[in-house]
Amino acid sequence: MPYMPVTESMFLIAETREQPMHVGGLQLFVPREGQTGAELAEEIFETFQACTDVRSLFRKRPASPATLLGHVAWSYDEEIDFDYHVRRAVLPRPGRVRELLRYVSLNHSALLDRTRPMWEFHIIDGLDDGRVATYTKVHHSLVDGVSALRLLENSLSTDPDDRTGTAIWDPALTRRRREASTRSRTPRLPDVAGLAGQIVGAAGQIVGALPAAAKVAWTAVTDDDFAAPFTPAPRTMLDVSIGSARRFAAQQWPLQRLRAITQQLDITLNDVVVAMCAGALRSYLIDRDNLPDAPLIAAVPVSMHTDDTSEGNLVTAMMANLATDQPDPERRLATVIASTRKSKQVIRGLSPLQALMFGAATFAPLALAPVPGFVRYTPPQFNLIISNVPGPSQPMYWNGARLDGAYPVSIAMEGLALNITVTTTADQVNFGLIGARKELPSLQRLLTHLDTALEELEKVAGIST
Repeated sequence: MPYMPVTESMFLIAETREQPMHVGGLQLFVPREGQTGAELAEEIFETFQACTDVRSLFRKRPASPATLLGHVAWSYDEEIDFDYHVRRAVLPRPGRVRELLRYVSLNHSALLDRTRPMWEFHIIDGLDDGRVATYTKVHHSLVDGVSALRLLENSLSTDPDDRTGTAIWDPALTRRRREASTRSRTPRLPDVAGLAGQIVGAAGQIVGALPAAAKVAWTAVTDDDFAAPFTPAPRTMLDVSIGSARRFAAQQWPLQRLRAITQQLDITLNDVVVAMCAGALRSYLIDRDNLPDAPLIAAVPVSMHTDDTSEGNLVTAMMANLATDQPDPERRLATVIASTRKSKQVIRGLSPLQALMFGAATFAPLALAPVPGFVRYTPPQFNLIISNVPGPSQPMYWNGARLDGAYPVSIAMEGLALNITVTTTADQVNFGLIGARKELPSLQRLLTHLDTALEELEKVAGIST
């Protein structure tokens, strides 16, 4: 049985009924000319049901017993129950986006079955505008945001006349991607067989964390711009114990609007995304009379994937000062930029192993969150997670059906009642907000505040709207 690294096992250890640890994605497709939504949905369903050759990632589950051995090793199922994993649904009338988001919210609240490969694929029609939605749900121990989005992208084509669409688990997709990949790859050490090699690998992870911690600690002491991990963040309504019910909200904005700001101010797209979230959170917390005097801190995952075919969880993290205590959008943006740049500088100064261990150490305390009293009596080290995952830069199609939106559906946790994840697709920026249903009322108001925050940044950049 393959050894399970800590960057994967921590998501299984942290999972409880109130804290499901799966990630998801909501995709919307426009049927090709002459095709109805119901016809496209049936075509996807039949194609996916018929694809019985399954790559190893989709046959993977924790070893038995799941409560002990399943935290340290993987096993693989030879037979897949497609009637269970591939599901067809029709939205109730009137079939608005509201009904679609409600469907995702309810299904994202339910745990995945650890006695099976931990994924589900939902095909949803009945939208009043004729589009078809797919909702994919995969355990975070199997994929991170980047590898999950690549699964989708690899199953699509840039050619609207291509009719070779297949399931995301088809091994042929991986083989074609490897053959087409022209990116340089990080050299890998040869595989070491047996338990001895696994023990050495685990020991290397632990030893590699020591020099990384020293570097981070030194920067925390000497640089005020650096939002150091393990430094207490302010208490807010986001940092509470939560129930299992979720609410999902999503919206997209034209990529060109954000790009115009980056070009005008010579900053990154991620800077704009984080600044939008900062402005929106400030307004939302003011609405709820819950804005703290100190600025909110966000954990921002950073991908360590070196090519298009790597799988699993390869992420580290940086901390971002959101400057929510600052009412001036220009000064708030300046603080966000200074904070993220310093965090990136620290990560670049670490080896790949050190960076991965730094990320694992940053998120590892979340495994203690379900312990009674931990969230209540332990100061949060960050208030939320904000992820920005680049997607395909060209229009994409599945058997001629155009991808019209790809919204990430991430994880809310004990002490982290809100998660904001963003993906870019061709000419759109897609925001997906997942929140604890009871603890974060009126979550959809954050979408309005995001729009206002974008307008404020355009004014800072001198862009007329």
